[in-house]
Amino acid sequence: MWTVIYIAPTAKIADRIKLKLTEEGFLVQVRAINLTNNQFEILVPEGELEEVQEVLNSILHR
Repeated sequence: MWTVIYIAPTAKIADRIKLKLTEEGFLVQVRAINLTNNQFEILVPEGELEEVQEVLNSILHR
């Protein structure tokens, strides 16, 4: 089952996060949720949630 870990405000940010998480070896999906506001969900498998959250925190705080 896929779980949303972050809602990105732009496609560029969503793509950057997906690239970084993929480079770390995680499976990642990006899904547009609101095209008028340009919001995108970042999804990962539920079993990888804790590990991904640690990596995501380091990505977002750079």
